[in-house]
Amino acid sequence: MTIRLFTKNEIDLLKCNPNVQAVSEKGITYTDEFKRKFISENEMGKLPRAIFEEAGFDVELIGMERIKSAGKRWRAAYREKGIGGLEDTRKTNNGRPLERELSLEEKYARLEVQNRLLQAENELLKKLDLLERQMIKKR
Repeated sequence: MTIRLFTKNEIDLLKCNPNVQAVSEKGITYTDEFKRKFISENEMGKLPRAIFEEAGFDVELIGMERIKSAGKRWRAAYREKGIGGLEDTRKTNNGRPLERELSLEEKYARLEVQNRLLQAENELLKKLDLLERQMIKKR
């Protein structure tokens, strides 16, 4: 896989977007707020490309591969740790896992997020099942 490097002009253009925290010639760091927005809109069925375009990004500049991999990474982090998994912890994390006991509110919030994700997955599976049954009837 070829890594596409950003030029100085492209870096300056990307830095102007309010959804960008930092840019280097090799990569983009997005704001936590944009990641949360991406997840919520993606769960409602919006495609990653459309989300990025609506956020003011030039999809041709960023590249679809970057968009797909960012979306995949954010969805996995969201499934595993909820909203907290989307936060950039490079400045605050010392690399050690959290060993404290979660409060009742934190446990409840995580369960709510997990419940919403499972509900969205169930709705998707129901739609797929319906489409499959319709295709079988047409044959």
